Amino acid sequence: MLYASDIATVSDVPGKVKLRRRSGCPVSLSLEVLGDRWSLLIIRDLMVRGFRTFKEFGESDEGIATNILADRLRRLEANGIITAHADETDRRRGSYRLTEKGIDLAPVLLDLLIWGARHEESMAPAALIAQMEQNREGVMAEARRRWRERDSTPLIPRFANDATGRKTRKL
Repeated sequence: MLYASDIATVSDVPGKVKLRRRSGCPVSLSLEVLGDRWSLLIIRDLMVRGFRTFKEFGESDEGIATNILADRLRRLEANGIITAHADETDRRRGSYRLTEKGIDLAPVLLDLLIWGARHEESMAPAALIAQMEQNREGVMAEARRRWRERDSTPLIPRFANDATGRKTRKL
């Protein structure tokens, strides 16, 4: 969350603000840019689910509130993780896309996916996660290809409850 104490006015550029960094630690800096879980989930949806519009993000399984979604999209754009532009089919609608800086988060998201499936109860099929873990380079190459070619076909499926309604076990 961004607080007034985090902002300092830059004296040589009137009207511009600069975030005051808490430390020079790369982990801390990364967390300041990404912010919270919602930002990572938006990046996930852009990268692996092929989402592009505000409406698609709003319909994600996690149920993000529209005011939070709008704030996170603005923050991600301001930090150079995504770009916003008019939708090609309907100029009235906005469409979002990862930048090069954003697609560089693919290994981080893959590691979070594997870690979460291994250590927490998830709905991710164990076979799919094992395959992704064994072929990390292939998964990264495919994510980049889809990004480069603007292919919005989902890279991984939405994880859903099995027929019994139970979550799948940890790997």
